[in-house]
Amino acid sequence: MQPIRIGIGGWSYEPWRETFYPKHVTKKQELSYASRQVTAMEINSTYYRAQTPAVYKRWADETPDDFVFTLKAPRIIMERRDAAAAAEAALGFIDGGILEMGEKLGAINWQFRAGRTYDPDYMETFLSALPQERGEIRLRHAIEVRHDTFRKKEFVEQLRKHQCALVSADDPDWPVKDVETTDFAYARLQQAQPDVETGYPAEALDEWAKTFKTWAKKRDVFGFFIAGAKERNPAAAKAMIGRL
Repeated sequence: MQPIRIGIGGWSYEPWRETFYPKHVTKKQELSYASRQVTAMEINSTYYRAQTPAVYKRWADETPDDFVFTLKAPRIIMERRDAAAAAEAALGFIDGGILEMGEKLGAINWQFRAGRTYDPDYMETFLSALPQERGEIRLRHAIEVRHDTFRKKEFVEQLRKHQCALVSADDPDWPVKDVETTDFAYARLQQAQPDVETGYPAEALDEWAKTFKTWAKKRDVFGFFIAGAKERNPAAAKAMIGRL
């Protein structure tokens, strides 16, 4: 079995002060505490603003040795219409400080806006520019698309060619479900329910646990409980980790 990492989106969310964090945990201690309850975390704040090298290093230093982060690439990159300009900006993000995380950099989520349609030339230019490593640090790239025009074999083959994973989600309208394109899988579970203590009913968690184990026969797995009833996502992640 390959590693299965289960986590949440970020660590700073006010309702979690009631549903996740013990009273004695201060705001400054939230990352340290959260990273010891789950095994991975997707950072959404980088979608709005890249951080400094010192911040990335501090995040890494506050977490356990076997913990990993995934970072959402900045929106300013993902909304560029020119593929070459987007690729150049992507390299700037990679070389702008995230390597300070070292081995705790699990993957980068390149999330395209919902209205982005499939353009094979654009995707080829962008994907071909993404490096697989920097020095001794491996770089993993997960591509998130949300438009029906990506339901094409050509797109999947491009992901395979450039060793990029496809981000999948448990959204009934998600354009392309999980497909094996490289040596890791990336899932975002977005259907947590506010009236269920663990976010997802037990049978749904059981089914996802089976799915993750199946994927892990061939691939590393990143699974994030994110969106939906966010106040329930830490409990959902912990329940999933218990099953795995």
